[in-house]
Amino acid sequence: MKYTIVIGNKNYSSWSMRPWLVLDHFGLAYEEVMVPLDMPETRPTILEHSPAGKVPVLLDGGFAVWDSMAIIEYLAERHPDLPIWPAELQARSRARSLAMEMHAGFAGLRTSCPMNLKVVKRFKHRGGSATARDVARFEAMVRDRLARSGGPFLFGEWTAVDAMYAPVAARLTGYSWPMEGPTRAYVEAVQGEASYRKWRAAGLEETWVHPRVDKA
Repeated sequence: MKYTIVIGNKNYSSWSMRPWLVLDHFGLAYEEVMVPLDMPETRPTILEHSPAGKVPVLLDGGFAVWDSMAIIEYLAERHPDLPIWPAELQARSRARSLAMEMHAGFAGLRTSCPMNLKVVKRFKHRGGSATARDVARFEAMVRDRLARSGGPFLFGEWTAVDAMYAPVAARLTGYSWPMEGPTRAYVEAVQGEASYRKWRAAGLEETWVHPRVDKA
């Protein structure tokens, strides 16, 4: 069995990163098709694979699954032997709750700190801003989960919920956001994971420039 995953630029596409990390971390066979974002041909090319016209898209033979969470859930159901989610019922449900919180929220952080693995700058951290509230929520979540799991990841071993928050780790370091101890330890663990390093290395080699993101 070999999947195809249609993704955007690795430097910019946080949503593509998430299911790709799950594929790669768990050693599933895949090939990737990269579609550069925000080009005239971007949407028509993606529409060849998905009616939603957005990345990521997972192709399993002639069957397409789109949306990061839908792809991750599809992989979990196709490979129940893999610990994509925690094994215990309540831990698995909590992990899914946190993953969906990321999926539906954190708009302040996403807007003010766009995904850009090459960025090295100091963000103007304003207390009380939507971004600051998002980071505070993330730090509280990490603090709670590491205290319960013992780390280094949110549920001890690396699972899909860590893939969902990997772009947050990239944003906090890239925009030099001050982090408390547990958050920094977690961010370092996420960025030290082999698949994350592989994605990041490829993203840093890309030559595309996105005017809106690169000036953020």
